[in-house]
Amino acid sequence: MDLSKRIDRAMSAAIARAQGPEGDAPARLAAALNYAVTPGGARIRPTICLSVALACGDDRPRLADAAATALELIHCASLVHDDLPAFDDADFRRGKPTIHLAYSEPLAVLAGDSLIIAAFDTLARVAPDDALRALRLVALLAHHTGMPHGICAGQGWESEARVDLRAYHRSKTAALFVAATQMGALAAGHEPEPWEELGARIGEAFQVADDLRDALYDEGALGKPAGQDAAHARPSAVDELGVQGAIKRLQDILSGAIASIPSCPGEAQLAQLVRLYAERMTPVAPVRV
Repeated sequence: MDLSKRIDRAMSAAIARAQGPEGDAPARLAAALNYAVTPGGARIRPTICLSVALACGDDRPRLADAAATALELIHCASLVHDDLPAFDDADFRRGKPTIHLAYSEPLAVLAGDSLIIAAFDTLARVAPDDALRALRLVALLAHHTGMPHGICAGQGWESEARVDLRAYHRSKTAALFVAATQMGALAAGHEPEPWEELGARIGEAFQVADDLRDALYDEGALGKPAGQDAAHARPSAVDELGVQGAIKRLQDILSGAIASIPSCPGEAQLAQLVRLYAERMTPVAPVRV
């Protein structure tokens, strides 16, 4: 089974559990959960998680599937909350109305909260396969989601008077990429610590690439509002370094990513995947100026 089908199957099962039997739960909130995770986009984080698990032997596939699914549920929850009027006040996400416009602000808040709970429930359900690994996966996900170093901290940096751009990027974006590499390794029985650098490099690269796309592309190309960093006076690599400086930083970050891959049975295949992502992340000719 290819990774996209494996991820889609696991995500569908998790959402179905969160929705519950028809008639037993609020129907609009149940529908909002599915709306929040579809279409799936690139599913970058769970793909990296499963790719690392495979590179490490993937001896507990149910744990790897649960780790990948939990990551994606947290990511989707963060998008629902980021789009709310209190934050980005976005009208579109992945080419369709944001969830607070499609279902209302209260249901958007509840949908995001429910996806977070579903993420930890997904990990708890695979404890019979390997209780210690499952517990450590829960701890890793919590570390990279909350305060003081997770994506909640990343969002919190936007309310500070002075922002350390690297700390901001490390929390807001890199945290879930570090979680992806570390949880993939742990799910397959490898220690997570050696995988931190790879996840951090990929995460920082994605944030810088996202800053560039926000500055250079239009809404049609992004599938979401463009120019949001400038509109909300958010810290960005483009604001700090300019377009060419941000592109150079992106290249510098990516240059060390492959070298940071720890020794593992599937090291060569994983390096090829990182090269592919590097090509996709590098901005092409700007759509808007």
